[in-house]
Amino acid sequence: MIGVMEHAHLPTTEAAVTAIRAIATEYALEVSVTDDIGADQTSRRTSAGVFTVLDADGSLPHEAFVELGGSPSVSVLLFPEDDAKITVDGVDFHDVPRDSVPAFLRSLYGGLAYTKGRVFPPGLRLVVPLPGDETYQELVAGMIRLTPWLSRIMRD
Repeated sequence: MIGVMEHAHLPTTEAAVTAIRAIATEYALEVSVTDDIGADQTSRRTSAGVFTVLDADGSLPHEAFVELGGSPSVSVLLFPEDDAKITVDGVDFHDVPRDSVPAFLRSLYGGLAYTKGRVFPPGLRLVVPLPGDETYQELVAGMIRLTPWLSRIMRD
Protein backbone atom coordinates (compact mmCIF):
# COMPACT_ATOMS: atom_id res chain seq x y z
CA MET A 1 0.00 0.00 0.00
CA ILE A 2 1.30 3.44 -0.89
CA GLY A 3 -0.23 6.44 0.88
CA VAL A 4 -3.55 6.58 2.70
CA MET A 5 -6.67 8.59 1.93
CA GLU A 6 -9.65 9.11 4.17
CA HIS A 7 -12.67 7.12 3.05
CA ALA A 8 -16.20 7.17 4.43
CA HIS A 9 -16.07 5.59 7.88
CA LEU A 10 -17.78 2.20 8.09
CA PRO A 11 -18.14 1.63 11.86
CA THR A 12 -19.52 -1.91 11.65
CA THR A 13 -19.35 -5.00 9.51
CA GLU A 14 -23.02 -4.48 8.62
CA ALA A 15 -22.26 -0.95 7.36
CA ALA A 16 -19.56 -2.40 5.08
CA VAL A 17 -21.97 -5.08 3.80
CA THR A 18 -24.54 -2.37 3.02
CA ALA A 19 -21.89 -0.39 1.09
CA ILE A 20 -20.89 -3.52 -0.86
CA ARG A 21 -24.55 -4.23 -1.70
CA ALA A 22 -24.87 -0.66 -3.06
CA ILE A 23 -21.83 -1.20 -5.29
CA ALA A 24 -23.26 -4.52 -6.48
CA THR A 25 -26.47 -2.74 -7.43
CA GLU A 26 -24.51 0.05 -9.16
CA TYR A 27 -22.62 -2.47 -11.33
CA ALA A 28 -25.54 -4.94 -11.72
CA LEU A 29 -23.77 -7.75 -9.85
CA GLU A 30 -25.26 -10.61 -7.90
CA VAL A 31 -24.31 -10.60 -4.23
CA SER A 32 -24.33 -13.37 -1.63
CA VAL A 33 -23.65 -12.68 2.06
CA THR A 34 -22.92 -15.14 4.87
CA ASP A 35 -22.79 -13.73 8.41
CA ASP A 36 -20.97 -15.24 11.38
CA ILE A 37 -21.91 -13.59 14.65
CA GLY A 38 -20.43 -14.43 18.04
CA ALA A 39 -16.97 -15.11 19.41
CA ASP A 40 -17.34 -18.85 18.87
CA GLN A 41 -18.26 -18.35 15.18
CA THR A 42 -15.72 -15.86 13.84
CA SER A 43 -12.52 -17.11 12.23
CA ARG A 44 -10.03 -15.13 14.30
CA ARG A 45 -11.50 -16.18 17.67
CA THR A 46 -10.08 -19.71 17.79
CA SER A 47 -9.41 -19.44 21.52
CA ALA A 48 -13.04 -18.64 22.34
CA GLY A 49 -14.78 -21.33 24.30
CA VAL A 50 -17.65 -23.32 22.86
CA PHE A 51 -20.90 -21.33 22.98
CA THR A 52 -18.99 -18.18 24.00
CA VAL A 53 -20.82 -15.42 22.18
CA LEU A 54 -19.29 -12.22 23.54
CA ASP A 55 -15.66 -11.13 23.51
CA ALA A 56 -13.92 -10.48 26.82
CA ASP A 57 -14.81 -6.77 26.52
CA GLY A 58 -18.52 -7.60 26.13
CA SER A 59 -18.72 -6.86 22.41
CA LEU A 60 -20.45 -9.12 19.91
CA PRO A 61 -18.05 -9.83 17.01
CA HIS A 62 -19.58 -9.93 13.52
CA GLU A 63 -17.81 -11.34 10.49
CA ALA A 64 -19.26 -11.47 6.98
CA PHE A 65 -18.27 -13.29 3.80
CA VAL A 66 -19.51 -11.55 0.65
CA GLU A 67 -19.35 -13.04 -2.85
CA LEU A 68 -19.95 -10.87 -5.90
CA GLY A 69 -21.04 -12.43 -9.19
CA GLY A 70 -19.63 -11.59 -12.58
CA SER A 71 -16.14 -11.14 -13.87
CA PRO A 72 -13.74 -10.95 -12.14
CA SER A 73 -14.56 -13.41 -9.39
CA VAL A 74 -14.54 -11.37 -6.16
CA SER A 75 -15.07 -12.29 -2.53
CA VAL A 76 -14.70 -10.10 0.54
CA LEU A 77 -14.18 -11.44 4.06
CA LEU A 78 -14.95 -8.66 6.55
CA PHE A 79 -13.42 -9.14 9.99
CA PRO A 80 -14.63 -7.59 13.27
CA GLU A 81 -11.20 -5.96 13.68
CA ASP A 82 -11.95 -3.30 11.01
CA ASP A 83 -10.11 -4.99 8.15
CA ALA A 84 -10.92 -7.28 5.25
CA LYS A 85 -9.43 -9.86 2.92
CA ILE A 86 -10.45 -9.29 -0.69
CA THR A 87 -9.88 -12.07 -3.22
CA VAL A 88 -9.93 -11.15 -6.92
CA ASP A 89 -9.68 -14.07 -9.39
CA GLY A 90 -7.65 -16.04 -6.84
CA VAL A 91 -5.36 -13.15 -5.83
CA ASP A 92 -5.62 -12.37 -2.10
CA PHE A 93 -5.37 -8.83 -0.75
CA HIS A 94 -4.95 -9.18 3.03
CA ASP A 95 -5.45 -6.46 5.64
CA VAL A 96 -7.41 -3.99 3.52
CA PRO A 97 -8.98 -1.46 5.93
CA ARG A 98 -12.75 -1.90 6.10
CA ASP A 99 -13.23 1.78 5.18
CA SER A 100 -11.25 1.22 1.93
CA VAL A 101 -13.31 -1.77 0.71
CA PRO A 102 -15.93 0.28 -1.24
CA ALA A 103 -13.22 2.35 -3.01
CA PHE A 104 -11.30 -0.87 -3.79
CA LEU A 105 -14.37 -2.44 -5.40
CA ARG A 106 -15.24 0.73 -7.35
CA SER A 107 -11.69 0.86 -8.74
CA LEU A 108 -11.88 -2.82 -9.63
CA TYR A 109 -15.24 -2.66 -11.40
CA GLY A 110 -14.59 0.83 -12.77
CA GLY A 111 -11.69 -0.45 -14.88
CA LEU A 112 -8.78 1.06 -12.93
CA ALA A 113 -7.19 -2.25 -11.87
CA TYR A 114 -4.44 -3.73 -14.03
CA THR A 115 -1.79 -6.44 -14.07
CA LYS A 116 1.84 -5.53 -14.46
CA GLY A 117 4.68 -7.93 -15.26
CA ARG A 118 8.40 -7.83 -14.56
CA VAL A 119 11.17 -9.67 -16.36
CA PHE A 120 13.60 -9.82 -13.43
CA PRO A 121 12.74 -11.09 -10.99
CA PRO A 122 9.95 -12.66 -12.99
CA GLY A 123 6.53 -11.91 -11.64
CA LEU A 124 3.10 -10.54 -12.32
CA ARG A 125 1.23 -8.24 -9.95
CA LEU A 126 -2.41 -7.23 -9.76
CA VAL A 127 -2.51 -3.49 -9.02
CA VAL A 128 -5.63 -1.74 -7.72
CA PRO A 129 -5.23 2.06 -7.46
CA LEU A 130 -7.65 3.92 -5.19
CA PRO A 131 -8.43 7.64 -5.12
CA GLY A 132 -5.91 9.73 -3.22
CA ASP A 133 -2.73 7.93 -4.26
CA GLU A 134 -3.60 4.77 -2.31
CA THR A 135 -2.58 1.61 -4.18
CA TYR A 136 -2.85 -2.08 -3.39
CA GLN A 137 -0.80 -4.65 -5.27
CA GLU A 138 -0.30 -8.37 -4.83
CA LEU A 139 1.67 -11.04 -6.61
CA VAL A 140 -0.35 -13.19 -9.01
CA ALA A 141 0.65 -16.77 -8.16
CA GLY A 142 0.71 -19.34 -10.97
CA MET A 143 1.32 -16.99 -13.88
CA ILE A 144 1.17 -19.93 -16.29
CA ARG A 145 -2.64 -19.95 -16.23
CA LEU A 146 -4.17 -16.50 -15.97
CA THR A 147 -7.89 -16.00 -15.93
CA PRO A 148 -9.30 -14.23 -19.00
CA TRP A 149 -9.96 -11.12 -16.89
CA LEU A 150 -6.38 -10.97 -15.55
CA SER A 151 -5.04 -11.41 -19.09
CA ARG A 152 -7.31 -8.68 -20.46
CA ILE A 153 -6.15 -6.00 -17.99
CA MET A 154 -2.40 -6.49 -18.67
CA ARG A 155 -0.27 -3.34 -19.04
CA ASP A 156 3.30 -3.12 -20.29
